[in-house]
Amino acid sequence: MKLDARIEAAIGSAISSAQGGSAPPRLAQALHYAVTPGGARIRPTILLSVALACGDDRPGLSNAAAAALELMHCASLVHDDLPCFDDAPVRRGKPTVHLAYSEPLAVLTGDSLIIQAFDILTRAAGDQPARALELVGILSRRSGMPYGICAGQGWESETKVDLSAYHQAKTGALFIAATQMGAVAAGQEAEPWFELGARIGEAFQVADDLRDALYDEATLGKPAGQDAAHARPSAVAELGVQGAIRRLSDILGGAISSIPSCKGEAMLADLVRRTAERMTPVAPVSSATKVRA
Repeated sequence: MKLDARIEAAIGSAISSAQGGSAPPRLAQALHYAVTPGGARIRPTILLSVALACGDDRPGLSNAAAAALELMHCASLVHDDLPCFDDAPVRRGKPTVHLAYSEPLAVLTGDSLIIQAFDILTRAAGDQPARALELVGILSRRSGMPYGICAGQGWESETKVDLSAYHQAKTGALFIAATQMGAVAAGQEAEPWFELGARIGEAFQVADDLRDALYDEATLGKPAGQDAAHARPSAVAELGVQGAIRRLSDILGGAISSIPSCKGEAMLADLVRRTAERMTPVAPVSSATKVRA
């Protein structure tokens, strides 16, 4: 089965499980709304690619890890879009959850996706409870404080910001989770995969800063110019457009060399190259192919 099919099947199963029983209908619908359309699904794709590179001897566990990671990412988008944060009207080309379903249901949707992410990991443990427990630990560390996406959001309330720490927490955290969870799901150690995830994550955030500065809403499928509008720290604000592009190139240049030795090393190197090509903005655009988070 191709990676995208594995990912969509795992996410679909997770959402269906959360919608079962006597679930409140509108909240159940909002869960599906929040995870579709899928965008690039880049984080679970990296996770499964690392798992395959490491042998993928428990594909069911790898699939659960991929779904859990994407649910956490989608939950963070639902919460980011709320009026108390970005107050965004559009996400992936359609109204944000709080506009489509109400602000209270958006809060509950994000919360429910987070809880479901951990639930599917525990239910997928099977004959590998130690691996499943480590996966839970990685996802929790990269989601909360002090190193996860909650910390990344918290940096936006500080008067003085460490841009590298901000990028690693806000965006890099779930990419670190992607590489480490992929390795652990396949029975490998997590630590050697930290640097690759951190590099990809920082590159993705710098690229996102560039897209926010250079592209428009029709191209992004979400509001543009949000970093400047909300006075958020960004690579473009600190380095300028050309400086941010140079920074992105430097980060990506070290990503391939950071791939740990494994039987799928060449495949992962190709994945990083293709990801770099997709991430790198080439010019300001107004209505080209949509770039989705």
